[in-house]
Amino acid sequence: MARGFVYLAAVVDWFSRRVLSWRLSITMQADFCIEAVEEALARFGKPEIFNTDSQKMVASSRVVCLKHRSTVW
Repeated sequence: MARGFVYLAAVVDWFSRRVLSWRLSITMQADFCIEAVEEALARFGKPEIFNTDSQKMVASSRVVCLKHRSTVW
């Protein structure tokens, strides 16, 4: 990619500061964010606290469905 942006979605355990899952994308689609969250949930289970730092991701209908399905938030 000669020009443009690369977007990073990372799921981080703030207590241990460990990256649980991450994805890169060249678009601002929510798909790569969802994949990162689903992988972290599958590998490490449901956390007690779940915080997002992106208004675009929070507004995504797929994130809302994930939220209700996993009952994390």
